Amino acid sequence: MGPALSDRGSRASASAPLLEVQDLYVRFETSRGTVRAVDGISYTVNRGEVVAIVGESGCGKSVSALAIMRLLAANTARIPSGRILFEGRNLLALADDDMREVRGRDIAMIFQEPMTSLNPVLPIGQQIMEPLFIHLRMSEAQARARALELLRLVGITDGERRLEQYPHHLSGGMRQRVMIAIGLACNPKLLIADEPTTALDVTIQAQILELMKDLSRRLDIALIIITHNLGVVARYADRVNVMYAARIIERGTADDVFLRPCHPYTIGLMRSVPRLDLPRGQRLETIEGLPPDLRAPPAGCRFAPRCPHRIEVCDQDPALREIEAGHHSACWRADEIAAGTLVGAAPSAAPSASGEIAPHAAAHEAAAQPLLAVDHLQKYFTIKAAGASFLSSKTATVKAVDDVSFSIAPGETLGLVGESGCGKTTVGRTILKLEEPTAGTIRFAGTDVTRHSAQGMRELRRKIQVVFQDPYSSLNPRMTVGQIIGEPLGVYRLVSNRKEERERVEALLGQVGLFSYMAERYPHELSGGQRQRVGIARALALEPSFIVCDEPVSALDVSIQGQIINLLDDLQARLNLSFLFIAHDLAVVRHISDRVAVMYLGRLVEIADRDEIYANPAHPYTKALLDAAPIPDPSIERARAPRALKGEIPSPLTPPSGCVFHTRCPIAGEECRQEIPRARQIGPRHLVACHKA
Repeated sequence: MGPALSDRGSRASASAPLLEVQDLYVRFETSRGTVRAVDGISYTVNRGEVVAIVGESGCGKSVSALAIMRLLAANTARIPSGRILFEGRNLLALADDDMREVRGRDIAMIFQEPMTSLNPVLPIGQQIMEPLFIHLRMSEAQARARALELLRLVGITDGERRLEQYPHHLSGGMRQRVMIAIGLACNPKLLIADEPTTALDVTIQAQILELMKDLSRRLDIALIIITHNLGVVARYADRVNVMYAARIIERGTADDVFLRPCHPYTIGLMRSVPRLDLPRGQRLETIEGLPPDLRAPPAGCRFAPRCPHRIEVCDQDPALREIEAGHHSACWRADEIAAGTLVGAAPSAAPSASGEIAPHAAAHEAAAQPLLAVDHLQKYFTIKAAGASFLSSKTATVKAVDDVSFSIAPGETLGLVGESGCGKTTVGRTILKLEEPTAGTIRFAGTDVTRHSAQGMRELRRKIQVVFQDPYSSLNPRMTVGQIIGEPLGVYRLVSNRKEERERVEALLGQVGLFSYMAERYPHELSGGQRQRVGIARALALEPSFIVCDEPVSALDVSIQGQIINLLDDLQARLNLSFLFIAHDLAVVRHISDRVAVMYLGRLVEIADRDEIYANPAHPYTKALLDAAPIPDPSIERARAPRALKGEIPSPLTPPSGCVFHTRCPIAGEECRQEIPRARQIGPRHLVACHKA
């Protein structure tokens, strides 16, 4: 910890808010008109407090944070009015040099997309140490020691080697952890975390958020969390601001907003979240329609066009008013909602009357031949050994995927979960033949495609598609959205002319909740969630029979997430699609999957039917994952003990002997250290690789 920060709490006045945002407006001038990105928001953040900002993509959450950091694009953005007071100083009135002193040391930000925030031509170590040199005037040795400490804090092993690596060497989750390390480097007074755990698995998510919460309490660091994950908000936030269409429409304590929401939009958000603690229902509830175009927002209540409780007075603009002590809502009917006379109780998530969870559930069980069969798959990477000189030929082997076997039937969804770097994405890429397998076989529709030729794979690509984890790096920045989605239609001659292609692109955009005019935009002109939807639309364009979904809804707000999950369900039922659904969100995996496979350090440790694995997890790692997953209910979260999984993730370069999980396992014995456990059946379609199960 920085020595100069230990007496922060005694120097600061505990009574005054650390940050005050007062009536802030942000406008973007574009060739298509003025976008009202933030429209008169006000809120405060106290020292040591965790404030969450939630809402749909494009509602102004990230823009308001960038305004605090003074990082808005100078050529297009302007702030016509408002003040941002930090320790009593108006940040908007500071000179650029003064703001640079504040930014990085006193206020730090963890950005949403690490691949675009990290410098691709600088090693990780240099990027972590840079603020230490600039703000804390550390020596090279001090900065390096602090960088190694930060990497350990955020769960990255092999620190010495990682400091020399570049961003493209790391997985999405690893890059996100590096961004968090940079944000924490100088122990700032205010930390703004924009989707800090989007790409992280639940165990690392729990470690990171417990760490940030601990720092917040111990050093009086204020924390603003901008997130789509309502479970994270329920567990860690003291107060919550709900944004919709550039305005705050509800704010209050976490208990107020989660347990007694007083705005129809907030109620819709809460009901559209898949719950880990409830069985799956037929479909997720969603908020129908789309947020308004902020170039010309509707008069009156901006949620009115989507609101099921709209009345005539909603044509007038509602003020954000206090409904109960400390609980504010911008809804004309908030008093009726608070009294319980307007909105009924949320329907319970229960199976249908027939007992079937999904219309395709029975079909794949009876399938004689799987659509995809993976047998003893291995994928090893050879890399330069740590400490080897530039001219040295000394190498090391990373066993990214080691002896993995599973099958997926027509119309079935297999959820694949595990920590970042465990090999989930490598499994998906190897199936797609974006990586060549080291050993093992991959059979698709009865054909061995392990060593398929390029021409054979071209024909297969129409049947196998993918939604990538990082939408920004997978979309061509020089092509418009329409060209990106339309390209495969032209390549496979599925449309006969430009008009037909344009109509098909517009239909696909509508399917994933985007306006048709967005076909003319470029990827950098979209929010993170909107880019992810473009990636899904592109995957759906060829109507494949199998889709590898690598974190397909991780960047989406919960209402759109529900629409996309329902869309995938509908497409699966209509087209008999199969999915390999790779995700960190165990609640989403529970909702969409028929079976769930759990990976740890390159190996499958458990695989079973969805309800069986959630009700009766047999492997200690599966239990740890489920224990770490947050539930969007503050009262339930408070009753749960801290669940951060102890111990560090072993390096895949030097995996432990025997069971790879034994270094973190609470019940490991001597046999676990000596012998690799073989997968064995402990129930119908339930396999586990554990000596103690």
